Amino acid sequence: MADTTTPKKERWTFQWKELYDEVITSGLCTGCAGCVIACPHDVIGYKHEPGQYVPFHLEEELGEANCLHGEKGCTSCTRACPRFRNWETEADTHLHGRTREDDELAGIYSDIMLVRATDEYVYEIGQDGGLVSAMLIWCLENDIIDGALTSGVESLPDGSPGWKAIPMVAADREEVLRGAGSRYTYSANTIAFDEAKERGLERLALVGMSCQTSIAPVMWHRRVGKVSKPIKLNIGLLCSKSFDDAIFDELFGVKYGLRKEDIAKMNIKGVFQIWMKNGDYHEINLKECHAWTRAGCTHCPDFAAEHADISTGGIGNVTDWTLTIVRTELGRAVIKAMIDDGAIETRPGDDDPAAVALMHRLAANSRKRWPSWANAEAAVGL
Repeated sequence: MADTTTPKKERWTFQWKELYDEVITSGLCTGCAGCVIACPHDVIGYKHEPGQYVPFHLEEELGEANCLHGEKGCTSCTRACPRFRNWETEADTHLHGRTREDDELAGIYSDIMLVRATDEYVYEIGQDGGLVSAMLIWCLENDIIDGALTSGVESLPDGSPGWKAIPMVAADREEVLRGAGSRYTYSANTIAFDEAKERGLERLALVGMSCQTSIAPVMWHRRVGKVSKPIKLNIGLLCSKSFDDAIFDELFGVKYGLRKEDIAKMNIKGVFQIWMKNGDYHEINLKECHAWTRAGCTHCPDFAAEHADISTGGIGNVTDWTLTIVRTELGRAVIKAMIDDGAIETRPGDDDPAAVALMHRLAANSRKRWPSWANAEAAVGL
């Protein structure tokens, strides 16, 4: 008689010791800070500074490579890490009930469209079509969420906004618009989680680069605990890399005389585009910027934010519209409701075939960065 009993699921015993060896010091760590916010003992530190962006252990008893709480059975950090072991398959399965196929290098999705905000002020102040800002505002005003983990910029000594990206909480229209636009340097937006808790916010959207938007489904799948429950909506930003904050002073400032306090807006469209407050416009070859690529981006295989509910980015020929990839039922429901409410207008993704083709090409290029010695699932389709 055949044995029909269900195989017993392997007990998850992996702790900081394994995370430190397999992710932190191996080069896989993206600096997403998922492990930091998941740690129930507050023993994982993080410095949001140039050349840093990597978690580190704070306790001294067992050294930086091991954890006293981990030795006693705590596994929260590895459960939260979107680069530990079989992370991609687990996130895919949790979100879609299946893993991606060979031809899905940009992840699993149901629709691609071009979107722009109908609110002219949101459209003007936002990046490209202003979708992310419009979505956060609409979700807040319609009680879908009560806050968002996103990024803003630090204030300069004179009180004006600078260009160092910092994690922040947005809980109303004004705060959302304060963080509008792109910086292209790194902000571990998850770090704002503690501030959100202190403000009593319980239903959060997470806006983040691909590495960050994999955190929530990985945590949900691995049952990390209550830290995952407040994240209700996941908005991903298309991202091939981010730059160290030192690029402002060491390249833009020293070589080109572009002081960061004089920069009004930035974008990347094949070149690094910089608009100055005095109206001047400059283009810098991206090859010049490569030396300031953040170390955590060098092995990242995910350009298209494959585990978000909705992935967005400003690529292609149709400018001032946001390329939008709808991935989950929740993402589809939010987009449909915003269309019905008149908060956004849309066009078919086929209106800009160059954008869709570029997304797939950049997704394939990012996949190639995943090292051969790491989990093979992230390289499926190469």
